[in-house]
Formats: sequence, C-alpha cells, structure tokens
Amino acid sequence: MTRRERFLGEMDAIIPWERVVKLIEPHYPKAGRGRQPLGLEKMLRIYLLQLWFDLSDPQAEDAIYDSESMRRFAGVELTDDTVPDETTILRFRHLLEKHKVAEAMFAEINDLLENKGLLLRSGTIVDATIIAAPSSTKNGKQSRDPEMKQTKKGNAWHFGMKVHVGTDKRGVVHSLTATHAGVAEITQLDELIHGEERELYGDQAYWKEADRQRFRAAGVRYRVNRRGTHHRPLTEHQRTINRTRSRRRARGEHAFRIVKRLWGFAKVRYRGLLKNTARAFATFALANLYMVRKYIVPRQQTCFS
Repeated sequence: MTRRERFLGEMDAIIPWERVVKLIEPHYPKAGRGRQPLGLEKMLRIYLLQLWFDLSDPQAEDAIYDSESMRRFAGVELTDDTVPDETTILRFRHLLEKHKVAEAMFAEINDLLENKGLLLRSGTIVDATIIAAPSSTKNGKQSRDPEMKQTKKGNAWHFGMKVHVGTDKRGVVHSLTATHAGVAEITQLDELIHGEERELYGDQAYWKEADRQRFRAAGVRYRVNRRGTHHRPLTEHQRTINRTRSRRRARGEHAFRIVKRLWGFAKVRYRGLLKNTARAFATFALANLYMVRKYIVPRQQTCFS
C-alpha cells in the first residue's frame, strides 16, 4: 500500500459523508429531461481530491484517469461510469462557493468533533498565515488581483491574503476568517474567540493593553506575548515569559503545516477572496479531521478497497 492509498483510506474512514452530502443536496441539480447530473458523493470526493493534492479542474479530470488510488477513492469505474470533465468539476466547485457549503461543512465537522470531545473550549490560540498570490501583471487582465494586498513581514514584502484562525489548545481550528494580507491580525481577534475560553494565547501582533484589561475583567487569562517598543524594550523576565507562552502557542500552527505544506495551499489558485475563502474553510475542516483521525477510527479500519 502506498502512502497515498493509506492517506485516502484514512480520510475515507473519518469523513462524515452522509452529513456533508446533506448540506449539498438542496442545491444540487435534480434528474430531469436534460443532461443527467452525476452522483453527488462522487463529485464531492473529486472536489476533496482537488483540495488535498492542489489540483486545478483539468488536473483533477486527468488524475481520475491516471491514478488508480484516486479513481477508487472517487468511486469511478472507467468501463462503467462517466468520468466528470473539467467543466463539470468547475461547475460543482462554483455551486459550493455560491451556496457557502464550505463554511457549512466547517461548522458541521466541528460540531461532530465537539460531540466526540475532540474540540476543547477551555482555551483559544489565535494566529494568522499569509497565502501568497501572484504579484505579476503578466496575465490576461494585465493587473494584479484587486482583492489581494501586500504586507511586510520581517524585512520582506508579501502579496496575497491572510487566513486568521482561532484554535483550541491542541490546534483544532474552531474559528476562521479570511482577509487581504494588509489587514492587521488584531482586528480579527473578536471574530476568532467563542466566548467560553478561560485562556487566550497569541503572538505579539495581538498584544493590546486594553484587550488585556478587558479579558482579565471577564475572567480570561490573557497569555498573549507582550510586545516591546523602541523606548521601552522587553525585560529579560518578559522575554522568558514570552518564550514559555510561545511553546503553547505553537500548537496553533499545526493546521497551517497540514494545509500549506502537506496539501499545497501556500498559494492561491483563484482570483478574488470568495473562491479562496471557500477553499480555506473546506481545507481547514479536513485538516481538523486529519489531526484527530487516530481518535475517530481504529488504525485497522482506515483502509479502503
């Protein structure tokens, strides 16, 4: 068994297919006199393959022909079934984006994890990551994406979007927003907390004295890394506290590693925030399942045939 087959087997075993399909059914075309729609779950499986292997619509069509493991995961038999072409795959993706199915899937999967005790409410880690966008103007419109902006991180400038997340203390993402890269992280803080946490962790970009007092008055331990200034640098004691907090805060980056390094969502594939935000919600929902997969099904049940 290859690593790809093992991965697809694990994901096939833990995704709540019935619950996700029910989210799409009200919007999916019904059979009639015209062109017959392909199986809904089959199209959903191909869409997930696009997310995991960073495939464009034409690449997804080719992958079904080229890869037996992907074909088996999608439930396609070359001799018996119609293989969706790139246009059909594109229309299905647009259907999900139009009706905000990715956001609903994110909420549905998190509800499942919370019911299983795999999504904790005792604390929140807030963080953000930059998803790069092409800065070149050598394209059909002779312009950069107007919905993407640039920001400076360290000594380098980055052009693209930001995905802001709130995670539990193990790194499972419970809240998500997406903006252009020029938006300051601290502006999204209130969107990333659920109100039940007793601790809040974040890097120096989230430090604000007024917020510290506000959370302290609400009984929330404010564990955001303190930020020094040119006139008042951090003391060695404060740096030690920041390092201690950062060891806990680093767990909030686990989902970024899965989404960006394992699944290739380090660069946007589409123009505009709407399509890329839908991809972010769907991908982070799947990353949540991937992080807790060993708690959902026994190892011997994670293979598909």
